[in-house]
Amino acid sequence: MYTDIRTYIHTYTQTHMHAHMYTRIHKYTHTHTYTCTQTHTHICIYTCTQAYIHAHTYTHVHRHKYIGINTQAHTHTRTYTHVHRHTCTHTYTHTHTHIHNYTHTYTHADIHM
Repeated sequence: MYTDIRTYIHTYTQTHMHAHMYTRIHKYTHTHTYTCTQTHTHICIYTCTQAYIHAHTYTHVHRHKYIGINTQAHTHTRTYTHVHRHTCTHTYTHTHTHIHNYTHTYTHADIHM
C-alpha cells in the first residue's frame, strides 16, 4: 500500500527595470520600457508511506503424556502478524525564470500660443 501526499509551495519574485527616454522638439516622446522577471520556485514535498507485513510464526508444542499403553502428544501452532509502517519524506526544489519585455511609447504635443 502506497500513500503519496504532495504539497506544492510557489514563490514568485518580480524585478522591474525602468528606462526613460525624452526627446523635446515642441513635442516630446516618452518611451517606457520595463522588464518583468518572474522566478518561480516549486518546492515539492511528498510523503511516501509504505506498509509492509512482518509475519512471525511461533510454534508452541505441548506434549501431554499419559501413563498407560498409549502416549499422546498435542501440538499447537500460533501465528502472529505484525504490521510495520515506514514513512519517508523527500523534498526537491525546481526553479525557472520567465523574462518579459514591455515597451510603451507616449507622444505628447505642446502648443504654445
